[in-house]
Amino acid sequence: MRGKSGEKLPLPTCPCSPSGGIFAPGSHPPRGLWQEFSPQRFLHQVKAECHFSNASGQVQLRYLERFIYDRTEIVRFDSARDRFEALTPLGEPTVKRWNSCKEELQRARATMDLFCWPGCSGPFAHGRLKPVVTVSPTKDDPLSPRTLLLCTAASFYPREIKIHWLKNGRRATEGVLYGEELHNGDWTYQIQVMLEDTPQRGDVYACQVEHASLKTPLIVRWERRTSASARSKVWTGVTGALLGMVYLAVGLSLYLRSKKGKGALEGTLGGRYVWL
Repeated sequence: MRGKSGEKLPLPTCPCSPSGGIFAPGSHPPRGLWQEFSPQRFLHQVKAECHFSNASGQVQLRYLERFIYDRTEIVRFDSARDRFEALTPLGEPTVKRWNSCKEELQRARATMDLFCWPGCSGPFAHGRLKPVVTVSPTKDDPLSPRTLLLCTAASFYPREIKIHWLKNGRRATEGVLYGEELHNGDWTYQIQVMLEDTPQRGDVYACQVEHASLKTPLIVRWERRTSASARSKVWTGVTGALLGMVYLAVGLSLYLRSKKGKGALEGTLGGRYVWL
């Protein structure tokens, strides 16, 4: 058995290991136990898993060595308990022997040290990535007064994150729907939280995000925007009002000029008639 970096992992050397029981990584399938349940065809898997976590600021490691027979996990070694565990009655005799054998327990611990701890030097073992937070309304029923707001936090690490919706500075508890954290495949995660509400004039909504990569909570506000049709109607009304004022000013100016010219002509004619 070899690790991800190609190093050869320790093989079981414990004389206490059962000759007809479950075998450890790197050994060959023993006769007896497996053939008893599947004499012709069977699937046997041995999986070694390293689980990392640094949510508390310190790297925590858990090593699992899983023995699987025909899609059923029979036995596992869990470093959190530092012993082998039987998950079915089939594995109980093997677990009893392996836990009583110091060499077998030492082999599992050595495998964890050789296979898992080198991975702690990876870029994400101690690193933290800040979430990219966006707030946007989703498509809703135009006949309904309710609005659906979606808060998306993406590309963050580690996985643990807290997201809350705020309405006018207070935490919203009704109409909130939390999604599941999704793994992006590159160690980062994303999550979405939806809020369904009926906005009133003056209401202010915000998405608050708390994460290990942030010193203070990140708050992204949402402002209700006027639709394109509503903006078009507003501009049409404003333009019409301005044109009306211009026409009114021009008409009033022409009227005053004509009235002033007519009064001056009558005064001149009147003076002539007086002097004649």
